[in-house]
Amino acid sequence: MFLDGLWLKRSWGGEVKNVSVLVAIGVAQTGYRQILAVSEGAKEDKASWTAFLRELKERGLQGVKLFVSDKCLGLVENLAEFYPEASWQRCVVHFYRNVWTAVPTGKVKEVAAMLKAVHAQEDAQAAREKAAQVVEKLKAMKLARAAEIVAAGVEETLSYYAMPSEHWRCVKTNNPLERLMREIRRRTCVVGAFPDGRSALMLVAARLRYVAATRWGTKRYLQMNRLAEVVAIA
Repeated sequence: MFLDGLWLKRSWGGEVKNVSVLVAIGVAQTGYRQILAVSEGAKEDKASWTAFLRELKERGLQGVKLFVSDKCLGLVENLAEFYPEASWQRCVVHFYRNVWTAVPTGKVKEVAAMLKAVHAQEDAQAAREKAAQVVEKLKAMKLARAAEIVAAGVEETLSYYAMPSEHWRCVKTNNPLERLMREIRRRTCVVGAFPDGRSALMLVAARLRYVAATRWGTKRYLQMNRLAEVVAIA
């Protein structure tokens, strides 16, 4: 499952505020992607994610092996509460961006290559060893804050190694949902500010429904029999 939220503008009575929309997509046992839920959140905070995940749970969502998301406020804690048996994969790209906030512009390209090398390893242990080398190199480059971020967060980005190697590229980032979000933003930018959260939700839901009916929803995303083989070995 992939989880994310986006902010839209709401204008009412001359006052402009933000409204968040939370979206969940999943890869079913058939290997096809499905849009599972879209909901308005007062904020992209713990209370909003709690309500969102509770609704999914009450609707019967079960058997989730892996959640993929950014490290959203309140999301990770709620995943452990509602789906303790599932693993959580922090989006690798968002992790990189987090590290880059502590890196001077002139060194971003070099640090990016170092980080990508971590997630190009053949297994999780090799990735951990590479990450330890990256941390030491960042310290030598006098990028102590970046080194701290890598050391503290890299383990959260390695959950995908427990999946079949053929799936790694598809599940180590939140890209499948990010692309949908870009399409939504392209449509909502035309509107500008919405009169209320419900109207924003209706447009987002309509656009998601349209996308799901295109090749996006009819093209197999993962060969799930490979996951069954990994589970059997474990």
